[in-house]
Amino acid sequence: MCIIFFKFDPRPVSKNAYRLILAANRDEFYHRPSKVADFWGNNNEVLSGLDMEEGKEGGTWLGISTRGKLAALTNYLQPRQDRDARGRGELVTHFLTTDMDSLSYLKKVSAEGHLYNGFNLIAADLSTEKGDVICYYGNRGEPEPVVLAPGTYGLSNALLETPWKKLCFGKQLFLEAVERSQALPKDVLIAQLLHVLNNDEAQLPDPAIEDQGREYVQPFLSKYAAVCVRCPGYGTRTNTIILVDADGHVTFTERSMLDKDPSCWETSTHEFKLQS
Repeated sequence: MCIIFFKFDPRPVSKNAYRLILAANRDEFYHRPSKVADFWGNNNEVLSGLDMEEGKEGGTWLGISTRGKLAALTNYLQPRQDRDARGRGELVTHFLTTDMDSLSYLKKVSAEGHLYNGFNLIAADLSTEKGDVICYYGNRGEPEPVVLAPGTYGLSNALLETPWKKLCFGKQLFLEAVERSQALPKDVLIAQLLHVLNNDEAQLPDPAIEDQGREYVQPFLSKYAAVCVRCPGYGTRTNTIILVDADGHVTFTERSMLDKDPSCWETSTHEFKLQS
């Protein structure tokens, strides 16, 4: 389970404004092996964490490349999983390493969507010269992917912009931070966005989550209904902030849990310039 908030404006009026501000949580079992974000792939052009679960190695939930390709994945909450379905993390890594544009890639994925358990996939082409394009597809929603208009969006474990209470609450906190972004030093903005991602106030009751997750979600509903999830052995393991400024300078900050211990974290930052 994960949650993502993002605002994009391909042509910001102010030179101080960001083209993209993205804040995301990865929620996962603490024992599931993974690597923290680092560069990999041909010429080390892709930056992401990596899933190291047996049979799912090399998949990821969120990543960006120096060529301006960005992808992010959330699972769609469903009561029962098909254990024979393909690993969803490959959807992100395949896009980050392909030459296909985001809309064409999501059209290809939509034709194969039945092979996977429920998912949402954001795919973007960030280009300083051509302008940024961000697309969305969910295999439990409309049959065709959509090109998103510039604006602010929230995505959790239902379809894009489904008004779960925790999504609406978190999106409002995100917007408050984003509205101050031009006046804040970058490190202060990142700190405020991390604060948003670590809000653990349960937004209850929420019949929408209960209805979609049914009996599966009941035992941990009070914990799951928060932006930051904290359950025994499961919860928010990674916070990621991605900032892209008007000149194509990328700042990628990841805060990761250490040793399956929710009280122990490390933060790393990678910076680079988009090549496109």
